[in-house]
Amino acid sequence: MSDNTQIAERDQGAVTRQEGTEARRRATLTPSVDIIEDVHKVTLWADLPGVSRDKLEVKVHDGSLTIDAESVVPVPANLQLVHTEVRAPYFSRTFTVSEDFDTSKVEASLKDGVLTLTIPRREEAKPRRIEVSVG
Repeated sequence: MSDNTQIAERDQGAVTRQEGTEARRRATLTPSVDIIEDVHKVTLWADLPGVSRDKLEVKVHDGSLTIDAESVVPVPANLQLVHTEVRAPYFSRTFTVSEDFDTSKVEASLKDGVLTLTIPRREEAKPRRIEVSVG
């Protein structure tokens, strides 16, 4: 992210372990993101492979945007899992959002394991031309 970007990552830990029983089996991963900003909005794409909409939570609170998601490795109902080395990860990442953006109007969509978030810039934060009068 450049110095001009108005949305900043809050937690930069790449891989952490959760507490409790589930922690021994599941890692928390930081999803990869791409962020593009223009004068009207900021758009964020987060890679969340294996995540369904019902296992995804996007929250905005006190200038923070948090993505929490649980990936699921499907096991057919008629099979019994005897041994597994593949762990379905838990994804988590938090960003600080500038006051220039209207977090009450965040748009979110999930398609093919990619979460797209669009946050519009507040009208008062958008560049505008000032008319100069003569005299």
